[in-house]
Amino acid sequence: MMTTPSSITSNELNFLVYRYLQESGFTHAAFALGYEAGINKTSIDGNLIPPGALITFVQKGLHYVELEANLESEKFDGDDDFSFLQPLDLITKDVSELQRIMKEKKQNLLKERETEKERREKDREKQERDMDKVEKVNDQEREREREKQQKEPKDNFAEDHEDNKAKGKSEENGVGGPEPMDITPTPQFEASEIHSSEVTILEGHGSEVFACAWSPTGSFLASGSGDSTARIWTIPDAPCGSHMLPPQVHVLKHFKGRTNEKCKDVTTLDWNGEGTLLATGSYDGQARIWSKDGELKNTLAKHKGPIFSLKWNKKGDFLLSGSVDKTAIVWDTRTWDCRQQFEFHSAPALDVDWRNNVSFATCSTDNMIYVCKVGEGRPVKAFAGHQGEVNAIKWDPSGSLLASCSDDGTAKIWSLKQDKCLHDLRDHHKEIYTIRWSPTSLGTNNPNQQLILASASFDSTIKLWEVEHGSLLYSLNGHRQPVYSVAFSPNGQFLASGSLDQCLHLWSVKEGRLIKTYSGGGGIFEVCWNKEGDKIAACFSDNTVCVVDFRV
Repeated sequence: MMTTPSSITSNELNFLVYRYLQESGFTHAAFALGYEAGINKTSIDGNLIPPGALITFVQKGLHYVELEANLESEKFDGDDDFSFLQPLDLITKDVSELQRIMKEKKQNLLKERETEKERREKDREKQERDMDKVEKVNDQEREREREKQQKEPKDNFAEDHEDNKAKGKSEENGVGGPEPMDITPTPQFEASEIHSSEVTILEGHGSEVFACAWSPTGSFLASGSGDSTARIWTIPDAPCGSHMLPPQVHVLKHFKGRTNEKCKDVTTLDWNGEGTLLATGSYDGQARIWSKDGELKNTLAKHKGPIFSLKWNKKGDFLLSGSVDKTAIVWDTRTWDCRQQFEFHSAPALDVDWRNNVSFATCSTDNMIYVCKVGEGRPVKAFAGHQGEVNAIKWDPSGSLLASCSDDGTAKIWSLKQDKCLHDLRDHHKEIYTIRWSPTSLGTNNPNQQLILASASFDSTIKLWEVEHGSLLYSLNGHRQPVYSVAFSPNGQFLASGSLDQCLHLWSVKEGRLIKTYSGGGGIFEVCWNKEGDKIAACFSDNTVCVVDFRV
């Protein structure tokens, strides 16, 4: 006896799948949305769902969950190629396995998001504490100034000298080094104020300017901002000032022009050695390569989190990037493929720096520093010793010494010849945000000058260190708020510093004294010198970039 096959409508099959998912534990509202979408899309009764549609339906429901997870996370953009489950998972794994995979991956995502949220909260608390401290210091300074005005100039100078001695720390000098001294915030007897008429102010960015860098060739200045753009400015050779003609500018857009696109802050940038290409790193996890004329050449999209650091090697055949996704990537600049991805850190990578053309160092919020080599599967060296997040690392000009600075308030100098640090520099009282080596000593254009390390801290001071013995040369105390950036002049004789107190200071390295200062309209995030050493750029939180002529 023959039986007639029973027919089932598409709606009925969708309902059966929906009930199956519910009874199997998939109770998320996303699957109800997926079910309703299935009803609306296949609403003609009597038409069976074609082969493969069942998988598509289930996957659509899962994608709602993924989309929700992405929207909850502030780390990834909606355009990112980010997925909890792959189609093969849906076909080969049962429901319990799919649930486990989704749960684990979502937990990892939430954990990374919490880590970043804690970091932002920590930075906010730091700034609030620093502002409170600065206000107290300002009150004390104003009171002292009123008292000083009632005294003779001679007595006033003697009192300042005694204050310097009281404030300064007792420090042993290295042999032959200059005597340590402190520079007090007020009064500055010899520092000259740079008038705004002597400064070229570059306007156009729509948000804070986080990074700036001069091209190693030509008069090009690059800037990166929270407005999702970088800009390449052509700076004339003429003296700076309000009379200067507006510079030419190329706007490098990091978005596709959609009005609902999330912000893609430009977090870091770096020129190649020839000055022909500019690399920018963005909060969307992508690195972009631009010509000096502003043409987008390549987009490098392998990181799964914001890029915080980008560096070309000297030869120019590799580009190194470090990301919140805990990894560093070496890109082959001939093909723009990922040459190697290094996954050694257990937390976001904050900074990277090349030692030579094939080896480099990375640092992270996991307190660790790793020295790696292209082609090697494991770190060449691991440096452990910091008790807080390592904010920055820098190799000295010879590539033999590595300096690091941390939230633990210390800077350290390391050598590949030993595991423990050579020098543990502990004179700062708060977190150290950045460090820089002087372009001096053997292997530089200034071989007869001693090598010096500068460290800048949230305690508002800059320290200059003699490297051979790890002793303090000078403590530069002219700023009133956290110092975010320092940079040595190409000849190594001067230091520029920028602070949240809105001041750009210029110091004599040899004498440890403040010689020039400029007050801008916002906090300063980065300062840099051009290759000739006669112009300094600074980027500000008031959306501007300033260029200052340097003449002693």
